[in-house]
Amino acid sequence: MWLLVLFDLPVGTKSQRKRATKFRKLLLEDGFKMMQFSVYMRPCASEENAAVHLQRVKQTLPPLGSVRIMQVTDQQFTRMLCFDGKSRVPTENMPNQLEFF
Repeated sequence: MWLLVLFDLPVGTKSQRKRATKFRKLLLEDGFKMMQFSVYMRPCASEENAAVHLQRVKQTLPPLGSVRIMQVTDQQFTRMLCFDGKSRVPTENMPNQLEFF
């Protein structure tokens, strides 16, 4: 399962830019990776794990701006078409889980 956070935050004033930067940093600290400037993604091992990270994002929402959070399955995520210019590039894979023996 993947969590996608898409946002459009105001950055007209210094305090608004500071809030937007803080929100981005909090996403990175919670294991999200920047997919595009205002689109962050995070793999989650289960729906329960996704719910934990979803709650963390909700607790850090800035007071202004638009934030959308979307959950997609691994299968849906891998069907995404990705391009760099006109060249097709592979979609990110779910990272392997760490195993201890």
